[in-house]
Amino acid sequence: MGNLSPVTKVIKVIPKLRDATAHSMTKLSEKTLEQTDIFSRFLTDVADVFLFIARFNKEMFSGHFEWKEFLHQCYQVGYKTLPLISITGAIMGLVLTIQSRPVLVDFGAVSMLPGMVAVSLIREMGPVITALICAGKIGSGMGAELGSMKVTEQIEAMEVSSTNPMRFLVVTRVLAATIMIPMLVLYADLLGILGSWGGANIKGEVTFTLFFSQAFSSIDFIDFIPAVVKTFFFGAVIGLVGTYKGYNAGRGTESVGIAANSAVVLASLLVIIVDTYNYYLVETYL
Repeated sequence: MGNLSPVTKVIKVIPKLRDATAHSMTKLSEKTLEQTDIFSRFLTDVADVFLFIARFNKEMFSGHFEWKEFLHQCYQVGYKTLPLISITGAIMGLVLTIQSRPVLVDFGAVSMLPGMVAVSLIREMGPVITALICAGKIGSGMGAELGSMKVTEQIEAMEVSSTNPMRFLVVTRVLAATIMIPMLVLYADLLGILGSWGGANIKGEVTFTLFFSQAFSSIDFIDFIPAVVKTFFFGAVIGLVGTYKGYNAGRGTESVGIAANSAVVLASLLVIIVDTYNYYLVETYL
């Protein structure tokens, strides 16, 4: 009786194999469902973005534009950001000059310093760094402001009171960012060149007129126009991301911080992507 037959051993092993197979299938099903849920949320977010942009375009070209709120947002986006952009622009030109001058001195090309700084600032450094600064200040501000309005149900209250929140809150902010950020970039470029002139006079002596004439004589059409055009896309991206994250924030108070943080991260990433694509278009077609 102590020795079991082979058939009996097989019969005892079958339930264990069945349990192990069932456990493996359960884990596989849970992992598949988790991946499917992540993919479905991604598709839902993409659809929400396209619907948000479509609704924005619809409200932008409809009547009854909120001019008063638009001018107020231009003041908030433009004038309130001037101190930060002033410091950033001046430091950009100053640091670029201080770092580049010793190398140019070694090659006997100090006279090329104004042109090099001007082209670098106008083509890349000025637009990109200014847009990233604006993404941090303006994008987070829009996300936090609209997110707090979402949490406190002010957006729903506007809908109940027959006020279009998309037209009043989103359209005005996006258009203000689209218009004011290019102006801030031009302002930062000018201050950057001015800061470069100050940096050039630390270990040398260059007149203001000579420095600026050499700087602007090095700028061509291909340097200025594409750089200005892409700043409008920077402003639109920052405005759309900030308002989208705030407008679609969750209900909890922590969602305000999440909306502000995600707006900064996504807007900064999209600014770099737009700048890379702009460089590809310029190098391909111009």
